[in-house]
Amino acid sequence: MANAKNSPLTDEVFTRAPYWKDVPDEKWMDWRWQMSHRLNSVQDLSVIINLTDSERKALSAQGLFRVDITPYFASLMDADDPSCPVRKQIIPTAREMVSFESMMEDSLAEDKHSPVPGLVHRYPDRVLMLVTTQCASYCRYCTRSRIVGDPTQTFSRSEFDAQIEYIEQTPQIRDVLLSGGDPMVLAPKLLDMILSRLHAIPHVEIVRIGSRVPVFLPMRIDERFCEMVSKYHPLWINIHVNSPKEVTPELAAAADRLTRAGVPLGNQSVLLAGVNDSVRIQRKLVHELVKIRVRPYYLYQCDLVEGAGHFRTSISKGIEIMEGLRGHTSGYAVPTYVVDAPGGGGKIPLQPNYILSQGVDKVVLRNFEGFVTTYSEPRDYDADEIKTQEALIEPRPETGQDGIYGLLDGRRMFIEPQGFADVHARGGAEHRLRSGEQAQKWQPLGIGALEGDKLADGEEEKRQALADGEEKVGE
Repeated sequence: MANAKNSPLTDEVFTRAPYWKDVPDEKWMDWRWQMSHRLNSVQDLSVIINLTDSERKALSAQGLFRVDITPYFASLMDADDPSCPVRKQIIPTAREMVSFESMMEDSLAEDKHSPVPGLVHRYPDRVLMLVTTQCASYCRYCTRSRIVGDPTQTFSRSEFDAQIEYIEQTPQIRDVLLSGGDPMVLAPKLLDMILSRLHAIPHVEIVRIGSRVPVFLPMRIDERFCEMVSKYHPLWINIHVNSPKEVTPELAAAADRLTRAGVPLGNQSVLLAGVNDSVRIQRKLVHELVKIRVRPYYLYQCDLVEGAGHFRTSISKGIEIMEGLRGHTSGYAVPTYVVDAPGGGGKIPLQPNYILSQGVDKVVLRNFEGFVTTYSEPRDYDADEIKTQEALIEPRPETGQDGIYGLLDGRRMFIEPQGFADVHARGGAEHRLRSGEQAQKWQPLGIGALEGDKLADGEEEKRQALADGEEKVGE
């Protein structure tokens, strides 16, 4: 169990286990010392905590996901309690070696959606840039355990160049997220170089960093680091805290340094069985975060990744937690609960149902207390009134990714499953009633082709006639 003590050199409170009580404060607060003294074996950890048989078995197993724990974060573990939420996140157990239905090596299909190694382009206007496979410590439920922690999988300078070149040549990208591994364990000069190159790309509006370094290694967030990142605004950082126990004076000090350097902070948690799958614990967590100026951003359902089966909860538990947050605490303290879709569909938000029913001009709603009310819809609302102002903003290309919004926006009328047309052709050849030349018969009037697309013969005239008819009605 960690002890907190005041440093004789500063007013900071240091959290450290008794084992390191004689380490000088200047060494303890040196992030390089922390990295070079990480714990990763039965021998290392047995002097800090009382290991269970399950933990010993996993730590001794071959081929298991890498273990490395900074002395600082190890100091947050309860030495005698295997159910300690910090301990469960970083010490493997034998349960990690149990397979489960639907588990995958790359459950989010990131490598499938990588135009160049280490760059994932899943959403229209943003990319995920993996810049390292190394972390300060390793979470046992890691989504990228297929590459993270493996030095042979790390990214080369030529791959960095290819990633940045792709971003430079893709003007629809306005947002770049740096992740890994953990970008904040990179050599300071290398991270500075990457940020500098991204900052120089005209169409990149913001850069984000996803990091657990402020949690595993808060001493890394020193004044020099803050001066470096402050050169590249607008820059955002999302940290990763799962338990109130991780919110320490050291994390609070690191968050304060970052926010004073102008960096907005968010938090991404993962819903983990036995760690934070409780309304009471989640409420305490978000309250501790907003006290240090970190806004809860996402609460993730645990991914279907190898080794993480024992951490998974039901989605109904996540919905229950959201029910216990919305209305029961400040709105800015409520994260968005999401499933990162298996197979590469991206984040899908989930929440309790607050719309009970809808009529022509009324919506029936309920609040967190069960209070039921109606909201009257306006009968004279003109959705076209905004179009003159909308036309002043250049549309963003989302070729093939407009999805449900494309249906609502009139760009298409239906979305077909893959192979739908082939299935319903039933193996028949083209004939006089079903040929490519007659494709226009399935084109709904006024729906479809984007500006600049070639319209089927006669379609332009039909649309103009439709528009003329609307104008006459409007008159």
